[in-house]
Amino acid sequence: MLYPELFKQLESVRWDMDRDIPWERFDASRLSDEQAQTIKMNAITEWAALPATEMFLRDNRDDSDFSAFMSIWFFEEQKHSLVLMEYLRRFRPELVPTEAELHDVRFEFDPAPALETLMLHFCGEIRLNHWYRRAAEWHTEPVIRHIYTTLSQDEARHGGAYLRYMKRAIGKFGVEAKAAFAKVGVLMASARRTAQALHPTNLHVNRTLYPRDTIQSRLPNPEWLEQWLDRQIRFDAIWERKVVDRILHNMSLLMDQSFKTVQELNRYRKDLQASLGVGGGGALPNAA
Repeated sequence: MLYPELFKQLESVRWDMDRDIPWERFDASRLSDEQAQTIKMNAITEWAALPATEMFLRDNRDDSDFSAFMSIWFFEEQKHSLVLMEYLRRFRPELVPTEAELHDVRFEFDPAPALETLMLHFCGEIRLNHWYRRAAEWHTEPVIRHIYTTLSQDEARHGGAYLRYMKRAIGKFGVEAKAAFAKVGVLMASARRTAQALHPTNLHVNRTLYPRDTIQSRLPNPEWLEQWLDRQIRFDAIWERKVVDRILHNMSLLMDQSFKTVQELNRYRKDLQASLGVGGGGALPNAA
């Protein structure tokens, strides 16, 4: 089981909201209204770990090890929401999300293949690590810069934990797991081909609630994410390339191959599908 070891590793580096966040360094003159509004949106987005955890537990009933790991992931992700709300409570109390706003992003996700969902969230952790690193650079107020740096480091560790479970899955399921990971890896590393960067919070996950079946669509400002990425933190092609390179690097390690481009990973995906007796030339499903 991976859970006992991961618990010890993550426990050893866990930060304390009172001791490790330098609240006393707050500088009101360096926090704009625009920046404060984005903190609120991120606080609500992080709250979506609640429905994601419910999904993981439902779809991994046969895997007690991974389900137990969810206790760590859920705790730390909800803590991200909490520290952002604490920042607002202290310095912009009028922007603290209401319970109704938080509850609105809690809805049931449709069942999905567990291996594909694991890979989806692994890529999501990589992307969020880079988003938060960029957010720390964009913000000018010292305390929130420190918070976003701290959160980005958590997301990197979560990605590493997911990678451990992906390696275990390949040992258990072989080509089936590799095919699932390659399929989602191609999708998540192909953001330039889509209208928006792909992340678990902006994918459609409940047919009956469409079009309000993404986390982002249920925020007080559904257009916030694209504005935050494009015009505020300016997550440009250089930063997007960093995300793609990390996905390809980890896929290379995971598959014992070398993928320099998404196209190379896609060719490998088709070969895996063919070996499973699945049509290898078909297009990937639309993000929706």
